Amino acid sequence: MSVKLMGAVIALGLSAGAAFAEYPAKEIQGIIQWGAGGSTDVVMRSVTPHAEKALGGSVVMQNVTGGVGAIALNQVADAEADGYTVLMGAENPLLYKVMGLGDKDYSDFTPITLLARGTPILVAGKDAPFNTYPEMLAYVQANPDTVRFGSTGPGGLPSVVTAMITSTAELPVIFVPYDGDGPALTALQGGAIDVMPAVFGVAIEGIRAGTMKPLALFDVEPMAAAPEIPTIVSTNPEFGAMLPWGPFFGVFVKNGTPDDVVAKLRAAYSEATKAPDFVELMAGRGFTMMDITGDEAQAFLAKWQQTTSWLMQDAGLAKTSPEAFGITRP
Repeated sequence: MSVKLMGAVIALGLSAGAAFAEYPAKEIQGIIQWGAGGSTDVVMRSVTPHAEKALGGSVVMQNVTGGVGAIALNQVADAEADGYTVLMGAENPLLYKVMGLGDKDYSDFTPITLLARGTPILVAGKDAPFNTYPEMLAYVQANPDTVRFGSTGPGGLPSVVTAMITSTAELPVIFVPYDGDGPALTALQGGAIDVMPAVFGVAIEGIRAGTMKPLALFDVEPMAAAPEIPTIVSTNPEFGAMLPWGPFFGVFVKNGTPDDVVAKLRAAYSEATKAPDFVELMAGRGFTMMDITGDEAQAFLAKWQQTTSWLMQDAGLAKTSPEAFGITRP
């Protein structure tokens, strides 16, 4: 190799090293799957400023709604695998295949971190003619096709909670779609809908303000942040076999993103989860911190997909059997 060629190779290597050392050398696009004010939006906008400080760069967050989160996921999947476009998502993509919503899921992405998980809760408008889950069920069955249930589309938290309900009782209600639980809860408080399955962490402020009322927490144990709210199993023990279950929130990059970039993002978000104000927010809203990545995150995703896919299949809501995608029954 000539001296001139060797010099060029060395220069190229130094240039590449410098480029990595500068990451992030430009703004990072954070694509949030759901609308403003929803659970995913709240979590991501709370933790990301702390991650920005650790990274020494800026993350510009954008709410990209539609397709039960699929539009946002596909936008990141179509971008370069360079760490400058990240997906700020929730659980929904793990059901896209069985629900017939798309051919991609989190197997096409690398988890930077699974930040936390939430607990579902069923809430009603403050003027609803029922105050508990048994009262709601009795009212719905006595007045079929009159109660309006909020929905975020197939595979969203509301559809899974609804699948749990319909696996144990008839639920003749009208479903009204929204782009996330934030807009749906706003509609609930405005009287446009009557009932909404949502994440406890987002609904709790409205409950405390008296603009909505809790019917049941979908968990096996009361929530420390609101121990007075009854669990669904306290009145309907048959739900015990399906719980605990809940949504989760994570930051992902496209597969093929350089390992060193992934490592920087992981370190930054892991540091961000320790920020006192973020920890306080999550505890106050009843979120359970996880901050898991690597093999642990992959194992969590696989188990969640397996459990929930078969729940949807058994409720008659899946378009294709999980078996078709190699997802075995738990």
